[in-house]
Amino acid sequence: MTKTLRTATFALTGLAALGSALAADTNPLEAERWKTRPLVVVAPRPDDPLLRRVEETLSRTAPREAFIEREMVFYRVVAGAGSRDGRALTAGQTRALLRALDLRADAPAQLVLVGKDGGAKVRQAAEVDLDEIFRTIDRMPMRQTGR
Repeated sequence: MTKTLRTATFALTGLAALGSALAADTNPLEAERWKTRPLVVVAPRPDDPLLRRVEETLSRTAPREAFIEREMVFYRVVAGAGSRDGRALTAGQTRALLRALDLRADAPAQLVLVGKDGGAKVRQAAEVDLDEIFRTIDRMPMRQTGR
């Protein structure tokens, strides 16, 4: 391998690594825009009542089907560790998600519904009613037009 080819290969490898590092710190909600409606729950502990209520509700068939039919995805951040539909986020992605929604991992639990346009549509910190969230989505213009 020539010195020029080795240098070019090294430079490309470095750029790829830099791109991966930058992508790891990007807000994962950006990839959802115009595709899905993220439901984000941030809780300080895995046994938080709000988190447990949402997860228990989504484990039942009818709410889960309603969730899927409305093109929703589930983000959870528990004790600072984030995931999307059960797949782990990087620490950088989790920080970017929290920053984008102006939330703190150590604050009391909160639920945020994000619309397809990327804006926060519902924020709840106590009683969570997923049926009401589904009704809110059904009233959204994009849902009404079938997009």
